[in-house]
Amino acid sequence: MKYVFLLGGQDLEMVEIAEMLEKAGEEYIDKKLSWGATLSAYQEDLGREDVVYVGIELVEDITTPTNYKAVDHHNERSHEPASIEQVADLLGIGLSRYQQLVAANDRGYIPAMEEMGASVFEIQKVRRADRKAQGVTEQMERQAQRDLATRRTEKGVVVVKTKLKTFSPITDRIRAKRLLVYNEETFCYYGVGAANLAVDFKSLIDEQKAYFGGGRDGFFGLVGGELGEKEVEGMVWEIVERGGGDE
Repeated sequence: MKYVFLLGGQDLEMVEIAEMLEKAGEEYIDKKLSWGATLSAYQEDLGREDVVYVGIELVEDITTPTNYKAVDHHNERSHEPASIEQVADLLGIGLSRYQQLVAANDRGYIPAMEEMGASVFEIQKVRRADRKAQGVTEQMERQAQRDLATRRTEKGVVVVKTKLKTFSPITDRIRAKRLLVYNEETFCYYGVGAANLAVDFKSLIDEQKAYFGGGRDGFFGLVGGELGEKEVEGMVWEIVERGGGDE
């Protein structure tokens, strides 16, 4: 069967998937999209009938072709293997140790890598590579340090406000059971009871305005630009008042 892979938002997992496809001689299209990438970005590429299109972590904002297969592990599919694992299985190839760590990182962040027995060096290598793939610059790294200096803890939740659009420079620098990072357009809660928030705010997920993953104590976040600043701020403090995921 002939596949054409359509790549989603840029992060380390997507970079590794692209390299895997390149080595396997598989056809793919990568438009270097950001988080929240949509299938409509590839609409003009969907005209062939002799292939199966495989969309990787793409929001289905248009009607999918009959010859389309979705690969994802977020929201209602958060119980499934990481996308890189699904692609490898589809192609019948194995993953290297590094690729397994990348899969664990994307599926369950640092705790998932630790469960694999990853060393501190391995974890730091993966996290540095992930931030680089997300476009994090040295200036952004310094901004993250400044933002962390102003963090506060309310109801057991560590709260960090930032001007950054990418939160990884912040989350990689702090370990907390309940962490909420936000800016004027979006937020993401990480930690205890994240899946409970996904249940409570299911309507936002159904409307593709929010997302979750990483299991019970994973993450729950808002898609940037979907709500106004006051609405974002209101949700942030609503979650803080309940103690995060409330477990």
